[in-house]
Amino acid sequence: MGKDVEELKRRWPLLDYLRQHNWTGRPASRSEFVGLCPLHEETRPSFYVNVRKNVFYCHGCGQGGDLIRFIQLSRHLSFRQSIACIEAQTSVSDDSAAVLEHAAVFYQQQLEHYSEATRYLNRRGLYDAALIRELCIGYAAGGSLRRYLTAQGHSFDLLRQAGLLNARGSDAFYQRIVFPLSQTGHIVNLYGRSIGSGFAHRFLPGTKGGLYAWEKVRHRPEVILVEGLFDYAALRQAGFPNVACSLGTHLNADQFQQLCQGERTVYLTFDVDQNQSGQQAAEQLAHRLGAHGVSTRRVLLPPGHDPNSFFLKGGDAQQFQSLVEAAQP
Repeated sequence: MGKDVEELKRRWPLLDYLRQHNWTGRPASRSEFVGLCPLHEETRPSFYVNVRKNVFYCHGCGQGGDLIRFIQLSRHLSFRQSIACIEAQTSVSDDSAAVLEHAAVFYQQQLEHYSEATRYLNRRGLYDAALIRELCIGYAAGGSLRRYLTAQGHSFDLLRQAGLLNARGSDAFYQRIVFPLSQTGHIVNLYGRSIGSGFAHRFLPGTKGGLYAWEKVRHRPEVILVEGLFDYAALRQAGFPNVACSLGTHLNADQFQQLCQGERTVYLTFDVDQNQSGQQAAEQLAHRLGAHGVSTRRVLLPPGHDPNSFFLKGGDAQQFQSLVEAAQP
């Protein structure tokens, strides 16, 4: 039973559980978050969660332990009842993960059947077939996902719950290039980039997870951080393996914590847009990371460019490497 219990706790990290139940914490160190204790009333945060050890401790009420212990205390359950509670909730989570996996596979299969999708990727400078397969990029033409997934045994309610169908029961993604977003080996969300007149960026409801492709770079001493997935793909295609993507300029708590783990230099390569929003976000992030002991450099692209457009307009790997080497603290 001990092995099974440890596996159960690994599948559902304590911090994830707390956030799903509306607990808010801020980084207190490289491996800890602190916030108000959910077990008693307090006005000053004294509840600490250690993400490396997957445990909590409250300096106010003196309670501490792992996920099972927290559920025992917060729901007034026995040890075995707490385990049953976790198993029931993780089974729902497993169903959601499975339906996202099947949806991602379906979209991958569709990509090669729609020339407009391939043309769009080529216009964005993405032509490496091996990289497209590695990133599991797909295409949502719209109109056929529901039929495919119900044939796989997934219920209509689950498809609605996952956000794959809209309020009318139609496919939520229509004429969109699709990137699966994974965390700890499981798909947690899908990103859809419109190739038509629809709103450009769309995610399914719920978490976006951590940094995109973090598992590939987490042990590297230097990481290039970009805003967008096409920026990421452009750099990977140009031969840069040490790239991660924040899926926007504002990092969530998980993403920020990932960058704070270990010693590394982060090369912030955000858009140099006309309103300077990308560079302002990079400067703010550099200050936040610096306060946690993380070394940063800001890569200054030519005005009006992001990494994707830099290569589209004729830039090459050597020129980009020169920009990295000239990056400013």
